[in-house]
Order: sequence, then structure tokens, then C-alpha cells
Amino acid sequence: MSDSRDPAGPRPDDAEGGTPIPSRFGAPLARLVPVGRPLDQPAYTENFYEAVGGHETFVKLVDVFYEGVAEDELLRPMYPEEDLGPARERLTLFLEQYWGGPRTYLERRGHPRLRMRHAPFEVTPRARDRWLAHMRTAVDALELPPLQEGTLWDYLERAAHSMVNSA
Repeated sequence: MSDSRDPAGPRPDDAEGGTPIPSRFGAPLARLVPVGRPLDQPAYTENFYEAVGGHETFVKLVDVFYEGVAEDELLRPMYPEEDLGPARERLTLFLEQYWGGPRTYLERRGHPRLRMRHAPFEVTPRARDRWLAHMRTAVDALELPPLQEGTLWDYLERAAHSMVNSA
């Protein structure tokens, strides 16, 4: 019999089938039964990076984002390199690591220290809004399921608001 607190997903030895939704009163409140999946395959992963498609998804997100930044007269000067390639790579590595992917960002650059790294730039509410507009276009291009899209967007919005350092 399956432990109702088992985060591994559906188990083939679970006589009732599906993933139990625990209750503080003992018996599970309900069971999640994935439609069209064998019980020995979990319907979810606890790793957001994998759940949204891994490396390819984050590359697409960053590529679409920087297509907008490249043409933006307010944001483009904040990227001192002529080629946006290094900035694309840094953002991709950061987002992959943040969402449970490879820890390459940490190995290459150390702790993200986002506010410190952005301190040399005047990040105004207007710049934040432009950044978010380009990122919104990029997130929409991914066509993620609503829960994943909302999770990603919530983080990006909070991160953008936290980078504002000038009125």
C-alpha cells in the first residue's frame, strides 16, 4: 500500500490507483489519476525545469526576449556588449539553474547576486515595464499550460520589480 505522503507519484502497488492527496485527518481527500497514463508513470514532476521542456524551452524564452531587447532604445544600452550572445547565455544559465536545471551558472559565475549585478544600471519603473513587456512576449511564445505559465510569470514579475533601483 502506498504512503499518502509519497511525492513520487502514482505507484503500481497502490490498490486504489492514482496519487493520494493527503489529509490531516488520515485517509486521503482524493486521488489524482492521470488520464491516459499507466499508474507506474507519474503524472507530474517536481522539477519545473523538466516539466516545461528543459534546455530548449529556456533557450527559446531567452531568444525571444532578446529579440525585443535588441530593438529597444531604453533597454539595449544596459547591455554593454555589442553582441547580445553572452547576455543570452548568462540569462539562460541563470533561469535553468533557478528552475532546477544544471548548476552551470553557479559553477561559472558564482552566486547570482541579481541586485548587485544590476546595480551599475539605472533600472527605473519604465525600464522594468519594458523588460516585462519583452519577457511577456517571450513567455507567451512558449505556449505553456496555464499553471506553468503562471508560475514562471509570477517569478519573472517579482524579479523585475526587485531590480528597480532608481525613480
